[in-house]
Amino acid sequence: MSSLRITEIFHSLQGESNTVGLPTVFIRLTGCPLRCVYCDTAYAFTGGTKTEIDAIIDQVEQYATRYVTVTGGEPLAQPSCLQLMTKLLDKDYVVSLETSGALDISAVDSRVSKVMDLKTPSSGELSKNRYQNIDYLTPKDQVKFVIGNDEDYEWSKAILTEYDLPGRRCEILFSPTMGQQNPTELAEKILRDRLPVRFQVQLHKILWDDARGK
Repeated sequence: MSSLRITEIFHSLQGESNTVGLPTVFIRLTGCPLRCVYCDTAYAFTGGTKTEIDAIIDQVEQYATRYVTVTGGEPLAQPSCLQLMTKLLDKDYVVSLETSGALDISAVDSRVSKVMDLKTPSSGELSKNRYQNIDYLTPKDQVKFVIGNDEDYEWSKAILTEYDLPGRRCEILFSPTMGQQNPTELAEKILRDRLPVRFQVQLHKILWDDARGK
């Protein structure tokens, strides 16, 4: 039976994306090929517990919520992640995937809502962006830019145009790097430039700071 290495499974409010504020079960998979400067889940790089997919789903069912987010680390680094998401969807869960954008998303079940990063210059992992993934985005998916400074902002604006992201009708998220980019300043830039993006802050960090499992 297929299994995955799991760092944690927990119940919280969704802190980002278009389901922000909704009670959600988070399945955090272990491992990531990236080392972003601002990463707040480095504890998920190694370790974890090998867990069968059916046992993972049993844990999810205990929380009695429709919403499940598969995250990491980088969840697609474990191929069985695809099977886990399909099994959850077949049980009528609303499933989202948080992915770095560095790995191929073409095999992800079409029912999954993909929240895909495009790494900005300040992440230190700009070269890892897999721009071919943009072709697999649909209107229910989201592209996230984590913005830490003016260079990131200008780069993100250029990418919007270069890849016609607004024209693809997927939602575009601009998120300030906590402790680095002033949120108000970023919000004012978005309004000034009339950008067709959703500004977001990380709700879970406002509520619980950096508490693990929240």
